[in-house]
Amino acid sequence: MREFLTYTLKISRFRFWIYTGGTYVVGYALGMNSWLDLLRLEYFLYLLYFFIPANIFIYGVNDYWDRETDRRNPKKDEKEQRVTKKNEETLLRLLYVVFGLSLVLLIFQSDMAERLIFSSFLLLSYFYSAEPFRFKAIPIVDFMSNMLYVVPGIFGYYLAANHLPPFLYLIAGFTHIAAMHLFSAIPDIKYDKEANITTTAVILKKTASLIVCFIFWSILAILVIYLAGFHPLSFLVFIYPAIPGTLLVKKNLSIEKVYWTLPLINTSLGGLLFVIIVLSAI
Repeated sequence: MREFLTYTLKISRFRFWIYTGGTYVVGYALGMNSWLDLLRLEYFLYLLYFFIPANIFIYGVNDYWDRETDRRNPKKDEKEQRVTKKNEETLLRLLYVVFGLSLVLLIFQSDMAERLIFSSFLLLSYFYSAEPFRFKAIPIVDFMSNMLYVVPGIFGYYLAANHLPPFLYLIAGFTHIAAMHLFSAIPDIKYDKEANITTTAVILKKTASLIVCFIFWSILAILVIYLAGFHPLSFLVFIYPAIPGTLLVKKNLSIEKVYWTLPLINTSLGGLLFVIIVLSAI
């Protein structure tokens, strides 16, 4: 059992749970009318779903379809899990269970809009890695399809408010995930090239990719500060464009090491945003 739980944790990339679960929590908080909305059963149900099963689905599908390319990637020996003949069947069983759970949730959702948002998350999560579309291997489409990480926030907002979030919220979310995707793809440029996978990062190469990340995160910072009404704490968002900016100036700084600090930064700033929203609703 311990071995199975360890395997599941590695497959689900527990360091990245915040990227779906946190997005859902912030989206829900932005859409709620009162802090009492946090006591709703639906909130807790999808909180659990977007933290664990959703990540098993995203990364399980990714690892299954990346079996060949991952053979060359040392990241699979340390922070993540390599799919082998021995554990492939376990992975497939996990995916079937999560997909079945997702279908049950889909059936019991309250209206068609809710089902469409949830379905878009499942479809983007699957076809990001899977054939015949495999969005991750198509330049520009790779980071655009990473909108799948914003969808839990859209779903959470709709669940709380019963309508879609403002357009500027969506633009802010998109610029963040676009930069996040491109930044995370930079350390994999060498391995993607060897596997004949043409990503946006492979085409742009490291320096140009960092410049694009800087632009995306700068737009995010401007939008967040504006949407927050120039709240002093909102200026902390400038830490994002500072990351690629620093890497562009300090060429000897390891992007691999910096990359693994992003979950902590996202968790800290996302948590701060959630607390501020909840306190303002009391």
